[in-house]
Amino acid sequence: MWALRAVRARPAIVPSLRVVHAPASTRRTYMGSMVQCAPEDRKSKRPPKARQPRQDAQRTSAPGKGPRHPKASNAPSQRSVPSAKSWARPAAGKGEGAAKGPTKKPPTAPTKPASSRAAKPSQHISLPAVISVFHLSRVLNVHMRKLQFRMEKIGLDDTRPDRLLKFEDAELIAAEYNKVAVANEEAAFDIFPRPLPSDEVKAQLPLRPPVVTIMGHVDHGKTTLLDTLRSTSVAQGEAGGITQHIGAFTVPVARPQGQVTSVTFLDTPGHAAFSMMRSRGTSVTDMVVLVVAADDSVMPQTREVIQLIRNDERQLPLVVAITKIDVSNADPQKVRYDLMAEGIEVEDLGGDVPCVEISAKKKVGLDTLDETLAVLAEMAELRAETTGPAEGRILESRVEKGRGNVATVLVQRGVLQAGDVVICGTTWAKVKQLLQPDGKATKKVLPGFSAQVAGWRELPQAGDEFLGAPDEAQCKRALDNRKRAKEEQALLVDAEQIDMERRRKAEADALREQEEQLERRRLGRLQRAEAEGTLDAEAMAEEVRQERLASASAVSTGPERKELCVILKGDVSGTVEALAGAIGSIGNAEAGVKIVSQSVGDVTESDVNTAHAVGAQVIGFNVQASKSIQTMAARVQPPVPVHCDNVIYRLMDHVSERVAALLPPREEMRVLGEAHIAQIFEIKQGKGKATKNIAGCRVTNGLINRANEVRVLRGEDRREVFRGKLDALRQVKKDVVEMRKGTECGMSFDGFNDLKVDDVVQCFTTVEVPQTL
Repeated sequence: MWALRAVRARPAIVPSLRVVHAPASTRRTYMGSMVQCAPEDRKSKRPPKARQPRQDAQRTSAPGKGPRHPKASNAPSQRSVPSAKSWARPAAGKGEGAAKGPTKKPPTAPTKPASSRAAKPSQHISLPAVISVFHLSRVLNVHMRKLQFRMEKIGLDDTRPDRLLKFEDAELIAAEYNKVAVANEEAAFDIFPRPLPSDEVKAQLPLRPPVVTIMGHVDHGKTTLLDTLRSTSVAQGEAGGITQHIGAFTVPVARPQGQVTSVTFLDTPGHAAFSMMRSRGTSVTDMVVLVVAADDSVMPQTREVIQLIRNDERQLPLVVAITKIDVSNADPQKVRYDLMAEGIEVEDLGGDVPCVEISAKKKVGLDTLDETLAVLAEMAELRAETTGPAEGRILESRVEKGRGNVATVLVQRGVLQAGDVVICGTTWAKVKQLLQPDGKATKKVLPGFSAQVAGWRELPQAGDEFLGAPDEAQCKRALDNRKRAKEEQALLVDAEQIDMERRRKAEADALREQEEQLERRRLGRLQRAEAEGTLDAEAMAEEVRQERLASASAVSTGPERKELCVILKGDVSGTVEALAGAIGSIGNAEAGVKIVSQSVGDVTESDVNTAHAVGAQVIGFNVQASKSIQTMAARVQPPVPVHCDNVIYRLMDHVSERVAALLPPREEMRVLGEAHIAQIFEIKQGKGKATKNIAGCRVTNGLINRANEVRVLRGEDRREVFRGKLDALRQVKKDVVEMRKGTECGMSFDGFNDLKVDDVVQCFTTVEVPQTL
C-alpha cells in the first residue's frame, strides 16, 4: 500500500512501477478498485499477497507488507488510495511517470448464450462402490444395448451385463447421460432384477407358455374370440359392448404337437381412448394376434397396432386372424390385400405372416389358431426360470370391497407364492392371496401365467415392473430410497418449470420495453412531420398505424385459455390412465381440460370437497356415487356436478359439451332479405346542400327492415362496398318499416352516396351461435 502512495506522491522517481491488467486471482482490491503493482523484472513470477479490505475509511499499511519500492519508504502515511480509474488513465505527455504505450481496456466477461442459461441441470444419483453393468442400466434408466454401445464409445470394451464396475468407471458412464454420481452405499441400495442368463444356461431352462396379445379395431370381435376360447361370456357384460380393461387368462392347446401345451392371452381395448393400454399390452407380450373383421377390413386402430409392432425393438411375431367370416358381406380376400397395402404380407399372398380365418360364433378355425401360436412359441424357444424371486409386470390395479388393493400381474421370471414380499415402484405388498383368472385360489404362479394379487399397501401403477424382495426390511429400505429419488426428480421438474416461467416473463418484459421504445420513435416521427407541415404527414400517420397493428399482433399472446377442472375416478388404474389421456386431449387453443386429480375407487366425500374448493367437476368411470354423496354435492354452493358412466365415449361426449360451453359465442350473420337497385334518383336536400342519391329497388328475396343493418354488394363477385344503417325507407312518399318480396321501394343510406345500378342491397342480422369443438 505504501508503494501505491509513493507512486502517487513522486511519479518521476519510480519508473519501474506500472499498471498492468492481471487475472482476477492475482489482483488486489482497494475500495472496490482492482490494480496490481508489478516490478519491471519478470523473473519473479510469484504474485503479490492479496490484501483483505478493511472497514475503516482511513487505511494504513504496516512496513514490510506488500511489494514496495525502496525509495518509497518515506512516503506520507496519510493519503487516500487512488481509484482504479485514475491509474488506468495516466497523464498525457512524455513524462517519466507516464505509462508507456496505449492503455488496454480490461477484458470484459463474455455473455453466456441463452442456450447455456437454459441448459438442463444435471441429476444426482447415488451409486455403491461396485455395481454391475446390468444394474447400472437400471439406475440410469437406459436400455442395456444402448449402455453397452456408449461404454465401447468411451473405451470400456468389457460390456458383459454381469461385469462389476468400480465407482470411477460408473461415474464416467453416468456423466455421459448428464448425471452426477455420488458414492453412497445406503442411498444407492435398491432391489434389481437378476441378470439375464447366458445362452448356454437359458437353453437348459424349461419352456413357458407364450403371452399372446389380441389386438385390433373396436368391435372387430376380439373379446368374442376370447370368450369362445375360454368358454365364457365377457363381451355381453362389458359396458357398451366394448372392452375397457386388460384381461388375461390361459387356455390349453387343443392338439399340442410339442412341449408348449398352453397359451396365455391378453385382451386389450380397441377404442381410441385406450391407446396407452394397447401399448402396454405389446410391451409384455411375446406375439400379437391382429384381429381384422372380414366385413370391415383395415380401420384406424388396426393401423395403430401395425405401427406399434413396427416400432417394437423385439420384432414381435404376428398372426392375422380374419374374423366374422360367417357374415353375409364378408370379404377375406379384400382384407388380405388391404393388409398388404399397409405392409403386412400374409402367407396366402406370398408373405411370411400366418393368416387364419375364424368364426368365433360357429367355432371355426380356433384350433388352427392355437396350433399356429404353439408352433411359433416352439420356434421362439420361450424359456424362463421357475425358481427364485418373481419378476413381472402389473396389468391392472383396482380397489375391491373386502379385499382392498388388488392388482392383476403377469409373471415373467421366477415363481410368485403366497406370503412373498414384492416391490413395485414406490409401493409394496406381502402377498395375502393369489387368485387365478377363473377366481380359484392358488399357492404359486409360474412364468407365463397371470394372477390377481391382494395385499398391496398402495395401488401400484399399471405397466410398472414388480420384483420379489428377500424380506420386508430390505424392501422398505429400497422403498425409502425410491421415494426420495422420486421427490428429488419432482423438485428438478418444478425447478425447470419455474425457470421456464421466469425466462418467458423476461422475454415478455424485453418485448414490451422494445415496443415502448418503438412507440416513442413513432410519436417523434409524427410530431416532426406535423411541426414541419410536410405533405406526407397523412402518409406518415397511416404508416405508423400499420406498424402499431403489426406490433400488436406480434406481441399479443391472445386471450387466456379457459379450462374445465375435473377430478377423475375409475375402477382400475389402467382405465383411469386411459380416461385421463382421452379427456386431457379434449379442447383447442381457447378452452381445454385441466385434470386436478385422478384416483381409483368410488366417489368419496373428499372428492366432492376438493371439487368444491377448486371449482371442478367429478367424472367417474365404472364407479358409483352413493345417494349421500350426490345429496352432498347438490347442497353445497355452488353445486358440484358429479357425472358417472360405464362407457368411455359417453363420458368423452359429456366433457366435450362442457368444454364447448366455456367458449365465447360466435357471431354469425343471417341474411333476412335482398333488394336489387334498378334506378338511381338524385334529390336536392336544400339550398346550398349536396344532393342525395336515392336507390329505387325491388325486393327480390325475404324482407328489408329499416331497423336492421344492411350492406351493399357490387359486381359479379358480390364485393361489399358499404355496411351500415338505412337513412330512409319509403314506398312512394310514405315512410315504411319494412318491405317484403315482390314490392318496390326507395331507400337511402346513412353516410353512403356512391350507389350504382345493379347493386344488391342485403338486409341482415347478427346472432350469437354457441361454438363447438
